[in-house]
Amino acid sequence: MNFPNELAVTWRQAASITASAGILLWTVLSGSAADAKPGIALKKVAEGFTSPTVLVPFGDKSGQLLIADQVGTIQILTKDGTLLEKPFLDLRSRLIKLNQGFDERGLLGLTLHPKFAQNGKLYVMYSAPLRPDRPKDWDHTMTLSEFKVSANDPMQADSASERVILQIDKPWFNHNGGCIEFGPEGYLYLSVGDGGNANDDGRGHTPELGNGQDVTTLLGKILRIDVDKGNSYTIPSDNPFAGGKGRPEIFAYGIRNSWRMSFDRGGSHELFAGEIGQTMFEEVNIIVKGGNYGWRIREGFHCFDPKNVKSPPADCPKIDAMGKPLIDPIFEYKNVNGFRNDPEALGISITGGYVYRGKALPQLEGRYVFGDWSRNFVVKGGMIYVATRPAPGSQKWSIEPLESATHPKGQLQAFVVSFGQDAEGELYVLTNESNGLVGKTGKVHKLVPQ
Repeated sequence: MNFPNELAVTWRQAASITASAGILLWTVLSGSAADAKPGIALKKVAEGFTSPTVLVPFGDKSGQLLIADQVGTIQILTKDGTLLEKPFLDLRSRLIKLNQGFDERGLLGLTLHPKFAQNGKLYVMYSAPLRPDRPKDWDHTMTLSEFKVSANDPMQADSASERVILQIDKPWFNHNGGCIEFGPEGYLYLSVGDGGNANDDGRGHTPELGNGQDVTTLLGKILRIDVDKGNSYTIPSDNPFAGGKGRPEIFAYGIRNSWRMSFDRGGSHELFAGEIGQTMFEEVNIIVKGGNYGWRIREGFHCFDPKNVKSPPADCPKIDAMGKPLIDPIFEYKNVNGFRNDPEALGISITGGYVYRGKALPQLEGRYVFGDWSRNFVVKGGMIYVATRPAPGSQKWSIEPLESATHPKGQLQAFVVSFGQDAEGELYVLTNESNGLVGKTGKVHKLVPQ
């Protein structure tokens, strides 16, 4: 999920980063925060979570929100701002035992069926214990399941209604992806990380290719399935490998770890995915059917060498093993871990967000709001950014901190875990104040006019 790519951060490195904070503070890639219209603030609307990962509208036009916590619970936030104490759904007993320290497993995905108001179906993605017949040195099983709202209580999901849709075994604890979203055509999309570890290498990774480029595995992919047909699901007939030569569930590949993806509810309904890099570059991709996004041949716009991750080769293939061109991200930025003391290094782990389509903040209309978990693994310093689509004739998106009255230059005294969107298109920022799964420092903030 959206956490640093190099887990081993020494205290000397941390001290060095902290000492140089004045140098690192924020230089805009293009444009200026001063150009942004004033009048944006972050308003705290809920707290008491460990690490909130997903926020979605309840689906009943009540203004209520469902908020998933990584440790395994889903709670209801009412329209008047009350967080109901009793969980809407409690999955804690179904999760693998989580670390109290750093962990990328847990309850990672939540979405409601497009016809939720009629059928009461919701879908979750969570980290279950490893299936007993799998390799003993593998870590856990990512599980996509369907639940239904209780017939006796519309404010409760029926925990006994679980229907397992898809399970994917993971060799390592990290790089899970786990985001799930229904597309405009009604199919369910899933982001699945490359299997974990580093460099798309090690146990459970395809030698030479890596999982990202191996279309015979579901790891390192964006998947698309039809959950309304078949015993578990069926394959949309126009999926790239529906006819063979690869896993039919695959919609796009060459993915490392897409942490948070979202469909633009306006425009042409593009699918945006924040792609966590290895060490050097963070990126955002617009996902298209059959697209190969380059991992592990490339990281961002640059070539990648798994044996020398901080020295991108000058040249690398521009097409994959099947002759398909590798697709560039729409933008990238430098990772602090790879570019110490570089003012253009904006963070260490991207958190994908949303294209703003609400009404309260017209200055954000059509712009992509996203964030970065932090600039330092041990110091809470998350950032919120906004990317603006290039003008006609230009191909370069501009990026700048999301200037707000409450958080100048987009900087938060917290780690940015995720983003959410309500039924009106207004945006939320989900944070915590720990780099581990401890305490109740998780909060939900809404972007509001100031």
